[in-house]
Order: sequence, then structure tokens, then C-alpha cells
Amino acid sequence: MVAISLYNLVNTFWVAKLGFHAVAAITVVMPFFILSIAIGVGTGIGVNALSSRKFGERDVDAPNRVTGQTFLLAVSLGLLLALLTNLFPRQILRLCGATPEIMDLCEGYIKVLGLGMPSFLFSLISRNVFHASGDTVRPMIYTIVSQLLNVVLDPFLIFGLWIFPELGVTGAAVASVSASLVGSLYALWFILSGRTAYRIRWRHLRPDFKIIREIYRVGLPAFFMDGTESIIFALFNHVAAGFGTLALAALGIAMRIADLAFMPIIGVANGLMPIVGFSLGAKLWQRLWRAVKIASVGLGLCLVGATILLEIFTPQIVRVFTRDPGLLAIAVPGIRIFCSSLALIGPTIVCITTFQGLSRGTTALMLSLARQMIFFVPALYILSHFLGLKGVWLTMPVSDVLGTTVAVAWLLREYWMQKKSGLWRLTSNPGESSEK
Repeated sequence: MVAISLYNLVNTFWVAKLGFHAVAAITVVMPFFILSIAIGVGTGIGVNALSSRKFGERDVDAPNRVTGQTFLLAVSLGLLLALLTNLFPRQILRLCGATPEIMDLCEGYIKVLGLGMPSFLFSLISRNVFHASGDTVRPMIYTIVSQLLNVVLDPFLIFGLWIFPELGVTGAAVASVSASLVGSLYALWFILSGRTAYRIRWRHLRPDFKIIREIYRVGLPAFFMDGTESIIFALFNHVAAGFGTLALAALGIAMRIADLAFMPIIGVANGLMPIVGFSLGAKLWQRLWRAVKIASVGLGLCLVGATILLEIFTPQIVRVFTRDPGLLAIAVPGIRIFCSSLALIGPTIVCITTFQGLSRGTTALMLSLARQMIFFVPALYILSHFLGLKGVWLTMPVSDVLGTTVAVAWLLREYWMQKKSGLWRLTSNPGESSEK
């Protein structure tokens, strides 16, 4: 996940050489990109939760049947996104907050990005296929390889170095599509070669709507949960664009810097999910809650340190991307406010992930919506109205404080309800019954 975040930073670094309009253009496309990630992650979470539970239940063939559906889902959903972005690019971009002065830059970028959606979605979903079996090394390898390729290709395709054409902002999209294709082919080869816990046969590739329905029973709430981030950033773009293209570019830099600190949260969530799912299937309740506690404490310490570093070195970090005085004047104080609540996001995501692993997708969805929509949207418009651009930056910390309070309270409620119900005395592992 850090590799992905570093790619986003390097990508922004090279695009920023084209000017703040180029940075604003890739910022506008961000809501669509987040929506694509939500589709892949939501599907992957459903696959992860279902497969890990089947592994815990010792059902040998069921994970193969679940994995077989990932090919169908990745291709069909990817082709749909490719069609939408190439048939209706300007309509999508207007929804994402594009202004007339950067529309052409945005259009070239999103059309190319859309063509790579089948391979991009498969690379996202396949990570969860590996994670469900306890294998985090292989997805890490192909993710790092693909992101390094992306980083290498960026300057060549953006500026037309060596034998490559000069494509500008569109070149960044071509690099991303090429890298995701390599990563997805690597994952496909490992899954089909029999070098994993899965043994995929042709019969596993036939559409199984019962399995697909079960995948999205958990995955669909996760998609809506992550998809709300797309709406959030689209609203962010619309409001920030009202303060000028410089403000829009500053928001894009802020999101990418925050991503670097946010990635450990996603990494820990991916690690926690199969542990919760397996423990649920095997009825190892104390192990389940011990994992949740360790994840929460570890993330809290990590994010407190990240917040301190970001608050101290914000000017130096922003200057890596731009020397424009106007952009610096907006971005530096804005990023300090924007990133001030990072330490609170970790516990919130741990709470939501725990409910996903418990196959309580609706509860996870409601907790996510509380932070991302119920608290965020009113705060965005109220604060921006009274405090201007500063109010835009303050929106995220305010919604994080309120959302974390609700999520932690709800998870503690679930913990005490399980403890009082006597489930812990029914653990399938006799050694765990005496654990404190």
C-alpha cells in the first residue's frame, strides 16, 4: 500500500512539472478513480470474507469456486467502466467537478484510464484472493513491481523522453494502465499455476450467482462505504473549484500526501480481515478480539507519529511538488488542517473492518456513512460558507472526530454483547478458553 501511495506522489511530482492546471486535472479525475477502487475493493472484500470463512470451516473446494468468480466480475465490471468513460467522458468529469479551463486535460486522462479498468479491477480483487489464504507476500511483490514500472514510465510518457511520444497528462494515464496490466498478468499466472492454496479448474469459472450474491452480501456494503469517498471528493472538488484552480490543485496535493500516511490503515485492514473471518468460522472469539486490539493500538501509534511529521515538515513536503508561491500559500496551511485528524481514522477503519470480517456488512456501511456522509456533507457546506477555504480544510477533521466516536462506541457494544452471550465459552480451541 505504501508502494501505491508513493506512486501517487511520484505521479503528482511529474505532472506538477506541467503546471498547476495539470495537477488540478488529475485531481478532478480522482473521484472516478476512487469509485473504481471502491468497485474492486468492495468485490475483493466480499471474496476475502467468504473465502477466509470457508478456509476456517475446512471447506476445501469452496474457496476455489469463490476465486473462479473473480475473473468474470473483474472483466465484466471493467468493460462497463471502460465504455462509460469513453462514451460519456465530459458528463462524468462535470460530476467530478471539472471546470471548462481544464476539461480537455481531464478528458484525455480519463479515457485512457478507463481502458485499463478490466486489468486494474482484477489486480485489486486478486489481492484479496491471496490474502484470504494467508498469503500477503505475492500480492505485495506484484504490486511493487507494477508500481515501480509505473514510476519509471511516467517521465518518459509525460515528456516524450527517448523513443516515447510526448503525451503530457495523458501519458500518466498510459503509464498507469500499462503497469496495472503487468500486475494483473502476474497475479493471474500465480493463481492458475497452482502455486497458491487454490486449485482452479474450468468448472470453477462458470458463473455461480449464488456465490456472487454471497460475495456482494458483504462486498456491496463495502463498495457503498468506499464509494462514498468518491462522492466526498467530488463534492470537495466542486466546493474547492469555487475558490479557483489553485485551490483545486492544492486539494489534490493534500490528498496525495495524506494517502501516504493513510496507506498503513489499508494495509492493516487487509491483514485484519482474514483473521477476523477465519476466527469467526473457527469460533475463536478471543483470538478475534485480540487481533482487533493489536491492530487498533499499532495503527494509533503509527498515525500519531505520521501526524507529527506531517505537521512539522509540511512546507518542505509541498515544495517537492511545486514552487508556485500562490499554490504554496494555499496548500501549506490547508494540508496541516486536513491531516490533523489522521490518528482518528485508524480506529474507525479497524471498527468497520471488524464488522466486515464478521459478515456484518450493513453495520459496517452505516458506520462508514456516518463519518463520510452524515457528518461530512453538512460540515463541508456549513464550514465553507462561514469560513471560506479554511472551512473546506476543516471539514475532514470535524467529520473524523464525530465518526470515530460513533464507530468505537458501536464496536465496544458488539464486544460486550458477545462476551455476555457466552460465545467465548464455546470456542473450538480449548487453549483459548483460559485466555484473558
